[in-house]
Amino acid sequence: MKRLAVKVLSPFLLMFFCLLPQSSWAVNIEVKGLFSGAAVLVINGREQLVKNGQTTLEGVRLLEADANKAIVALNGETKTLYLSDRIDSNFSAPKTVQVHINMTRDRQYLTTGSVNGRPIRFLVDTGANVIALNAEMAKSLGIEHIESRATNVTTASDVRVARSVVLRQVQVGEIVVNNVRAVVMDGPQPSTALLGMSFLQHVDISENNGLMVLSSKR
Repeated sequence: MKRLAVKVLSPFLLMFFCLLPQSSWAVNIEVKGLFSGAAVLVINGREQLVKNGQTTLEGVRLLEADANKAIVALNGETKTLYLSDRIDSNFSAPKTVQVHINMTRDRQYLTTGSVNGRPIRFLVDTGANVIALNAEMAKSLGIEHIESRATNVTTASDVRVARSVVLRQVQVGEIVVNNVRAVVMDGPQPSTALLGMSFLQHVDISENNGLMVLSSKR
């Protein structure tokens, strides 16, 4: 019977591997929540709340976090991340994120998204320069617009006065865009929020046989 040759690591090598910092291995990071002074990070599949200045067991250090972003350090590099961003230990960009939207019977593309973390229904409108909301929508989203700068908005039927605002964060699917220009219009129109080019300029758009695909630009 042949004997199997078995190689045994020396005690020195065993100690060397035990002392290797976990950050030397592949680390995958996803931002799940942002707060003032803290962030909820999913690191290698484990969700954890990390406060400013803390370093996780995986070697990820949170330098700074607020409601808009998290700045993390890993392997001597820093990176600014936003909600739903994903990176690995090499800070490589993730694969393109896509959102698929089916055409309705009215030949419109409707999708659900969020503004400043609050849900809203969007009508994709490539003919609109900016996101457009009516006053009631703005109120429900907590957007102060009364004192904002007035601007003229051309609609299909007339020219109306609206208020210019900047939305802290707009999300559709897993695509997140920060500091997005929008207008708030008095009255009930538009009845559905218009997802205009101030958001859509940050994505690639394709359309085929009643299916629109929004692809993130990384």
